[in-house]
Amino acid sequence: MLKGNLEKVVQHGKRADSIVKNMLLHSREGSGEHRPVDVNALLEESLNLAYHGARAEKPGFNITLKRSFDPNAGEMDVFPQEITRALLNLISNGFYAATKRAGEAGSDGYEPTLAAATKNLGASVEIRIRDSGNGIPPEVKEKMFNPFFTTKPAGEGTGLGLSLSYDIIVKQHAGSIEVDTRQGEFTEFRVILPRAATASKAGANM
Repeated sequence: MLKGNLEKVVQHGKRADSIVKNMLLHSREGSGEHRPVDVNALLEESLNLAYHGARAEKPGFNITLKRSFDPNAGEMDVFPQEITRALLNLISNGFYAATKRAGEAGSDGYEPTLAAATKNLGASVEIRIRDSGNGIPPEVKEKMFNPFFTTKPAGEGTGLGLSLSYDIIVKQHAGSIEVDTRQGEFTEFRVILPRAATASKAGANM
């Protein structure tokens, strides 16, 4: 029993440490340079970072990546480091969902897949991240952007990923994020960001 309690203390300690690091990283003075960036290049970089990060963490990790980039997506004026962090959270969540379903599916031919797409909407840009996981139940969907809410096992999630993504996209960049999901089939995040800067630099240091 004592050993079990100590393991729980270590798990909760690691989660608390990770939460503090994430919060400090997000609230530190300055969030990099606010500048125009190529939308497709930014999403491609985020996909590569997430994929190689997952491979480094779990050597057996494997997932099919599908890209559907609008050649007219163009540029948007953002804090690139912050938007990359937001996209990494969404992509990593998709990786987790798809590979979790693969583990449950056994050898029934299921292929974990993550699709990323961009679209030119004129004054704004759309980014979609879609995973082939088990989808999100309604009761979880209601809380998924709440700080510290997580459905992952102890030691695997801080509950800050989607919350920080929401803050970066909506509060810092005056964009929007929507979720479309069907249980047993998929989850898709639809992010819309204004092409021109609409948020002040003060919004970067929430």
